[in-house]
Amino acid sequence: MAACLALALVTGCEGLDETPSAAGGGEAAAGRSVSPLDNPDGTKPGLAPVTGEADQAKAREIIEQVKTKGRGPKTGYARDEFGYAWMDTADGVPLARNGCDTRNDVLQRDGEDLRFRDGSDCVVISMTLDDPYTGTTIDWRKEKASEVQIDHVVPLSYSWQMGAKQWPVSKRKQIANDVLNLIPVEGRANSAKGDSGPATWLPPNKSVRCAYAVRFAQVAVKYEMAVTAPDRDEMLRQCGG
Repeated sequence: MAACLALALVTGCEGLDETPSAAGGGEAAAGRSVSPLDNPDGTKPGLAPVTGEADQAKAREIIEQVKTKGRGPKTGYARDEFGYAWMDTADGVPLARNGCDTRNDVLQRDGEDLRFRDGSDCVVISMTLDDPYTGTTIDWRKEKASEVQIDHVVPLSYSWQMGAKQWPVSKRKQIANDVLNLIPVEGRANSAKGDSGPATWLPPNKSVRCAYAVRFAQVAVKYEMAVTAPDRDEMLRQCGG
């Protein structure tokens, strides 16, 4: 946990507490997951694989919209530059100002068999999560908070280096709390990712790598943010390009 907290200062990863039970493996624990092609605002759960020539062609069209440039320095980056974690008041993103913080919004979106803290319809204390990054099913309880973390698909540090340093604070708050950019996943996988782009890290579960590339591109397009040329090349490759 201490390691994750240290990492969170650099990458924006957010842990939920300690260690979970996980079962499954192989391709993907699909659950209710929706393809990013059918989920352009991120309000539907999961990250279902993008398969078939027609859908992969659509995926490449999205990725090809993303511009490229070199990655700048990390100088000046701090998580606080994107507002405090999981604010409910970031304007311009789905689910904002609904009385529930962003983290619990995302847990409710993706989790199943949800249980809430007594007297609350917001704070999730247990759930089952089908993790797209590893293809495992995680039974999570808040008092033994698993390796489940909320991943910023486009890491905040990455966005800082690709131009967010010059954005208004309101736009940085948006990308940090936009459900399009957030997926609850196994913590070890998220920690391994750090602030990497797709050229240096992809989900261990190969079946969702094109879907992950599409989601990365969707965020970049929405926020008019470039990615590095190697990152875009790898995103296209994962979708048959």
